[in-house]
Order: sequence, then C-alpha cells, then structure tokens
Amino acid sequence: MTLSLAETTAPAAEVEPLTIAGRTFRSRLFLGTGKYPDFQTMAAALEASGTEVVTVALRRVNLDDRGQGSLLDFVDPDRYLLLPNTAGCYTADEAIRTARLARELGGWDWVKLEVIGDKKTLFPDNVELLKATERLVEEGFIVLPYTSDDPVTCRKLEELGAAAVMPLGAPIGSGMGIRNPSNLRIILEQAKVPVIVDAGVGTASDAALAMELGAHGVLMNTAVAEAKDPVRMARAMKLAVEAGWLAANAGRIPKKLYASASSPTTGLLE
Repeated sequence: MTLSLAETTAPAAEVEPLTIAGRTFRSRLFLGTGKYPDFQTMAAALEASGTEVVTVALRRVNLDDRGQGSLLDFVDPDRYLLLPNTAGCYTADEAIRTARLARELGGWDWVKLEVIGDKKTLFPDNVELLKATERLVEEGFIVLPYTSDDPVTCRKLEELGAAAVMPLGAPIGSGMGIRNPSNLRIILEQAKVPVIVDAGVGTASDAALAMELGAHGVLMNTAVAEAKDPVRMARAMKLAVEAGWLAANAGRIPKKLYASASSPTTGLLE
C-alpha cells in the first residue's frame, strides 16, 4: 500500500494536545469571557477560537438565574471547561473564599488564581499568591496561578503543587505583547508543569511568539474581546497559537549575519 504525501505528513502537522492535571485539551488557547460588547459576540468568538477552556470572573459575573441572561446561557459547561477566576481579589483570604464559592456554586475544583497587588498596575502580589496556592492545593483544588514573569516565583508555585504556572507577558489588558522573553525562556527551561502565558497579548503575532518561545498555551481576554471584530480576532489567535506551536516544534534555522543561498552554488553549468 502506497501512502500519499498528505497521509505521510499529516501527523507531523497536527498540534499535540495539552494535558493539565490529567485532563487533555486539543486547543492550547484559553479565553476569558469579560469585556465583550454582548454575550452573543462572546459566544461567537469562543466558537471561532476553538478554545476548550474559558475563564469566568466570579466576583463580576452572575451565574445564577440561568435562562434570564446568565453567562451560562451562552457558555455550555458540557462543551467548555469553566475556569473560575479570582479576579478582583487583593488578599489570599479573598481569593480562597472566592474559590470555595465556585466549588459551592458549580462544583468547580479548577481555579485560575489571581491575587492582585494594586489597582493601577494589576501586577500580582506574589507573597499572597503563594499563600493562597498552598492552601487551595491542600483543599484539593486544581490551581493555575497568574503570576509575574519571575522564574523563582514560578518555581515556588510549582513546588507548592500548582498544576500549571501562568506568567504574564505584559500587564493585564495592555496589549504590549511579550516584554521579557528571556525570563520566559528560563521559566520554561525549569518548569515541570505546563507554562501558560497569561496577560498582555495584543495581536496574533504576540501569541505566536509566546508559543515559539516554547509556551504550552496562551490565555487572553482583552485582545479578543475589545478588538474591533472580536470574532475575526479570535480566529486569528487560534491560527497564531497553532502556527507558533508548530514552528517551535519544527526546529527553526539558526540566525546568521550573512546571506545563505537557497540554491546550491556547486555544480553550476558554465
């Protein structure tokens, strides 16, 4: 039996699934549900992105009264993993209470853990974050902490039992892209759990770069939700994450100072 070229190369052109805490996802793009002009646009963007994980800020979203304009009317929990987000929490105790509320409301053991240090920069308070991570892991939560791009903090979070670490690319909502690729490389080099770049992505090239650096996935919200065309941007981000992963695993050519001919220069006809 002779295989066609497409059949022999197809497996290598597929993005490998991502596994976190024993659960496997086909998509490596995670999306937030805030800031969209309306729920209909949000639902269409989620569809276009191919995401399987969506974050929900419990302190800002009403999950009650399903059928009366609730987020859950537009995000099917049977289709997406809902990742409760402790956005808006400024202490470990606040974040822990919010995570426990998520467990009580919907039985959600997964949590995107945020403990913010100040209202202007929205940088994480890593001291409080470490405290909250330790306690929530002890209580059986699957903790995905949003943190600074500090290799030491990421290592400590992993040692405390975080299922993944989520260093920022740039400040939340800034759209500035990956500001410190060197730190991300160190984090990726030492990590034994998935590394998801979270926050700061502005456009598709930012997402592709994160993946080319070796990130296991990218989480974003503002870049899609506040784009002029969120659905089109969601599609762009899907393709960018896939392209970045494929490029990272294809083995790029080394950078050279001088040109290198694409065609051989030996054996030329005189």
